[in-house]
Amino acid sequence: MLVGAQLKGADNPWSLEDSLDELAALADTAGVQVVGQAMQHVDSINPATFVGKGKVEELRDLRAELAYDLAIFDDELSPRQIRNLEDALDVTVLDRTALILDIFAQHARTREGALQVELAQYEYRLPRLTRRWTHLSRQAVGGVGLRGPGETQLEVDRREIRERITALKAELEKVRAHRALYRQQRKQEGLPVVAIVGYTNAGKSTLLNALSNADVLAEDRLFATLDPTTRRITLPGGTEVLLTDTVGFIQKLPTSLVAAFRATLEETTDAEVLLHVVDVTHPNAVQQAQTVEHVLRELHADRRPMVIALNKIDLLPDPEAAAQAAARYPHGVAVSAAQGLGLEQLLARLELALAESMVWLVVEIPYQENALVAQFHKHGLVEKEDYGDTGTRVEGYLPQRLVPAYRHCIV
Repeated sequence: MLVGAQLKGADNPWSLEDSLDELAALADTAGVQVVGQAMQHVDSINPATFVGKGKVEELRDLRAELAYDLAIFDDELSPRQIRNLEDALDVTVLDRTALILDIFAQHARTREGALQVELAQYEYRLPRLTRRWTHLSRQAVGGVGLRGPGETQLEVDRREIRERITALKAELEKVRAHRALYRQQRKQEGLPVVAIVGYTNAGKSTLLNALSNADVLAEDRLFATLDPTTRRITLPGGTEVLLTDTVGFIQKLPTSLVAAFRATLEETTDAEVLLHVVDVTHPNAVQQAQTVEHVLRELHADRRPMVIALNKIDLLPDPEAAAQAAARYPHGVAVSAAQGLGLEQLLARLELALAESMVWLVVEIPYQENALVAQFHKHGLVEKEDYGDTGTRVEGYLPQRLVPAYRHCIV
């Protein structure tokens, strides 16, 4: 049973119905069969049971009718609310955060991803350990909301969990330091980074595969991929860039997840350009795009040049629908990652955006330093090139970090 509540008059771009539909998609991804939905518009959130007393009674009656054994609430619940609701309904109660964590536990493929999910799950579960959860850990091994660190871990006392959290944080700091070192090496290589961002299931992995001939898992499911993947691609003008896929965003993204995935999400703050993938066929495409922009602001990555890829145009019913979608995003490029449509235009737009992150430079490079000419071609955008008596004159755009190597030959 899915349950949602929304404050009356609240300034929320998502309707309660749309938010519950998304919760249903999350539940499906986690392997849950949804038998019903219940929603309520309230003047204030009940601190004891989240929804009102009458709604709790209605949910109890629906349990007899629908025989549901799990209630998932669309917002994060306090330990007290979970305890009271489980006592009143006599079923397991989860919230959106627990459900997302469960999906992440299924999809973490790398050591880093597993560590991040485990940390977030322990921090979420620590204040919520109850006898009911302990009972379920014995009786319903593998149940939704109990995947990840291991069901028997719910029976471990809080002291041991805190010790595990401390150890996980220390291990993740090592991972973060390794990522920082890796990013520093990339900077020394001089390759600009383009980070793919977007709402979950917008088609980021499919686009990465289409642009780089990669083999990243791409499924029509929320959070099908969790771990970041980086591939090298060449833009139309010959510039090589690193294209990095990142974890998908979602509305009401738990703060614990943002903190746990800090090392992964830092890829967005390090990128020269963000490639924002929008599923234009989704009825909530505008709200999804706003959610992504909100998370980027929280990460202080919103001031990067951005290219918008309006994905899945092949699924739109007619050209008029495609034109309407493009009108909502005047700076977007209409593409179909699955069909390979519009990719050349997208790469050209990325090249222009990269130029905005570079500086204009005119240099005369001595012939004995031709390696600098080659580097300019590889990492910059050459607009004009002439050969003089003593060297090569190059005019064009170059990443700011490479300028020091050319200071001695700047015209």
